[in-house]
Amino acid sequence: MSRNRLVPGVEVVAVPGRGLAVRTAEGEFLSVRTRHADENALLSLLSGDHAVPVDGELRRVLRGFEEAGYLTDAVPAPHWPAARRDVRLLGDPALTGPLAAHLTALGAEPRTTPAASPTTTEDLLEGDPAAVVWCLDGPVPDGLWDAADRLPEHGVAWLRCHREGRQAYVEPLAAAPGDVTSAHVRARRLAATPAHRELAAYWNGPRTSGEPVRLTVPAALLAALLADDLARWATGAPDTTGLPARRRLRRVDLRTLTVTEHAVLPVPAVAPMPTAVSMPAAVPAPTVAPASAAVPTPTAVPTPAAISTPGKDG
Repeated sequence: MSRNRLVPGVEVVAVPGRGLAVRTAEGEFLSVRTRHADENALLSLLSGDHAVPVDGELRRVLRGFEEAGYLTDAVPAPHWPAARRDVRLLGDPALTGPLAAHLTALGAEPRTTPAASPTTTEDLLEGDPAAVVWCLDGPVPDGLWDAADRLPEHGVAWLRCHREGRQAYVEPLAAAPGDVTSAHVRARRLAATPAHRELAAYWNGPRTSGEPVRLTVPAALLAALLADDLARWATGAPDTTGLPARRRLRRVDLRTLTVTEHAVLPVPAVAPMPTAVSMPAAVPAPTVAPASAAVPTPTAVPTPAAISTPGKDG
C-alpha cells in the first residue's frame, strides 16, 4: 500500500480488552474490527514503517482505512518558493512581530517597514515585494488602504487585518485583478447592516475608547491565520476546509478566540452617473419671422365654373 500514514488529526488507540479504536479528526471514536490481524504490526504500518510484512488481513484493514480517508501519501510540505519569499509587513508591531516569526519559520523572508505609512502604490512597491501584509490594532481610516488595493494589478499579493473593539477581521487575500479588495469588504459590510451610518462613522472617527485591548494572546492566532493564507498562496497548496482564502472574510472574537468565516465577493463596477448638461434658462421667440422663412399664402382660390350632376334613371 502506498498510502500508509494517518492523516493529521486522526489517531489510533489500543483500548484494553476491546482492541483498536480510531479517533477521527472530529473527535469521534470508531472501533476497528479485524479478523485476528496483528495489531502491533498494524500500528507500525500506520506509523509509516515500511519494513513490516503485510499479509492479506492487514492489507484488507489498510484498505478500509484508505477508503475512509484516514490515510495519506505523506508527501512533505512544499517549500516556500524563492520568488515569493520577500514579504513586506506594515502596521502595528503587536501584530507584525508574531507574523514575522511565523513567516520566517515557514521559509519566507519578511521585512518590516517603519511606522510611517506609505501613501501611494509606488511607495508600497518599493523593493519589489512579492506580497504586502498590513495589520492594524484598530479600525481602518477611510482611504488608508486605497493605494494598497491596487497592488494585485502589479502582480503583488495583498493581505490585511485590523481590529474593531473586541473583534478582529482577517480579510481575503487578493493576488490578481478582480480579487476582493478592502474597498469591496467595506462596501459589503455596510450593505449587510442596518447600522451602516453608525459603522461608517465608527470607521472614520472620532471615537472614545476605554481600556486598551491587549493582543498578547490573540495576536498569535491572527498571525497564524495570516501566515497560513500566505503560505498556501506562495506554495499553491489547496484550501482543505471552509471557504477559499480569496473569497473569505474571517471574524475573530478576541475574548474567546472563536473564528467565524463569511463569504465575500468583489463588488462589480458600475457605470458612472451621467454628467448634467446645463440648459439656457429661456429661448427667446422671434417676434417677426425672417423673410426666408415666410410661407406665401394664396390671395384667391379659383372656383370651378360648373359641376354637372347626373340625373336619375327613369
